[in-house]
Amino acid sequence: MLLSACGNIPQIRAEQRLFLNLSLEFLGEYQLPKQTFEGTTVGGLSAITYDRQRDRFYTLSDDHSEKAPARFYTFKLKLAKENNPKIEGITLEKVTFLKTETGETYSPQTIDPEGIALSPRGTVFISSEGVPKKDVDPFIGEFELTTGQLQQTLPLPQRYLLGKQPDGSPRGVQDNLGFEALTLSATSILKDDPFRLFTATESSLIQDTAENLPDQIPVRLLHYVISNIGAPVVVSEHLYLLDPPVKGTVANGLSELIALPQEGYWLSLERTFGVFGYGAKLFQVVNSNASDTSSQVSLKGDLKGVSGLKKQLLLDLQSLNLELDNLEGMTLGPRLPDGQDTLILISDDNFSQTQVTQLLVFAIKKP
Repeated sequence: MLLSACGNIPQIRAEQRLFLNLSLEFLGEYQLPKQTFEGTTVGGLSAITYDRQRDRFYTLSDDHSEKAPARFYTFKLKLAKENNPKIEGITLEKVTFLKTETGETYSPQTIDPEGIALSPRGTVFISSEGVPKKDVDPFIGEFELTTGQLQQTLPLPQRYLLGKQPDGSPRGVQDNLGFEALTLSATSILKDDPFRLFTATESSLIQDTAENLPDQIPVRLLHYVISNIGAPVVVSEHLYLLDPPVKGTVANGLSELIALPQEGYWLSLERTFGVFGYGAKLFQVVNSNASDTSSQVSLKGDLKGVSGLKKQLLLDLQSLNLELDNLEGMTLGPRLPDGQDTLILISDDNFSQTQVTQLLVFAIKKP
């Protein structure tokens, strides 16, 4: 009898045990009306981060300082929490212009802001894809929250910067495919305690790009430790493989990462665009003895000797039966009355009258 009973237990593969038992419940959609705020066009919102202490959101515009200086907005989100939680409205409260070390706003085409993450020390880290066609390198900077003043830039390995490989071939980020994903992992809210920062390129580096695009495009994920003692340090780099593009896809890439409270776990957002419009997928990602790719001159070709980050599909957003827009930003939001975290996604409307700024809200459900 014992043997018979055991035979009915579902078999679980070892890889499945790596992942957390999570699911997402869709709570609703909200579209931010087209508007101006304090003389700026509100649009191109490519990243979002949540300040739990103040119950405010900071959302970054990817304007290249052309319609107005590079900037992020502070807004208050009204979330109905009874019966059917959903976004009831958004109130813009402030626009903060990013400033260089000398206190000046960024000149046009010198920055392409794409990622934003709030730190425990009252600053925001912002990633710029750079503008390779203008010979402008990518960067990751720490900015003061209230003034937008640049405090420091993180050291970037040479392989991400524009230049030449030892054999004379080009290297660095591809145009408009640089540091899109950015997230922090902090175990403490004390400003003097160290924390971790993770960032990843949207697609492969020039030296990692095969002439005939592979089914899975290699992306590099950088891991920093940041503290008040010494300069930020690159700890490691790991391989993240994009999902194979479906037929009709024109472009696909890694848009965002969110570090989960459990160390070594993330949520990732992959966005696609093609003949059928926009698509997006959410994955759970885990570092299970992934190879350190820091010494890999190129990730082009055979990757059999490289162990990448493992991922599992959490939700294909096309299953929501919504018309998806250009979803690029993602953050953990306020908690619901039952203690569940919310997950909020935001789209970049590309400052186009035919697109919308779309916010999607989910509850992260745990057993």
